[in-house]
Amino acid sequence: MIEQVHPGDLQNWMEKVRAFGQPIVLDVREPNELERASVKADGFELVHIPMGVIPPRLGELDPSRPVACLCHHGARSMRVAAFLEYQGFQHIANISGGINAWSNQLDPTVPRY
Repeated sequence: MIEQVHPGDLQNWMEKVRAFGQPIVLDVREPNELERASVKADGFELVHIPMGVIPPRLGELDPSRPVACLCHHGARSMRVAAFLEYQGFQHIANISGGINAWSNQLDPTVPRY
């Protein structure tokens, strides 16, 4: 099941799933978007794989580890989360509102675009 997690609730989700491994925040935005705004890893591993190359790079992700997907507003990350679920990943969240909500709820130093 894909959980919808607001950025402000991400730490709670991570604590809940930490028993399954170190959580990953999977940023699926394009490289030019990463140049505009990025999050800082804090209690999780941050991995950048653009949405369009997730299928060929799927082997870089461990399906037993918790993964929270992040994009600009939450739509692309939701599609990636659904794909991961179909591939057998069990502990998946979509960071609803994306990096835009991250800036509003967690870290106003992250630029909005």
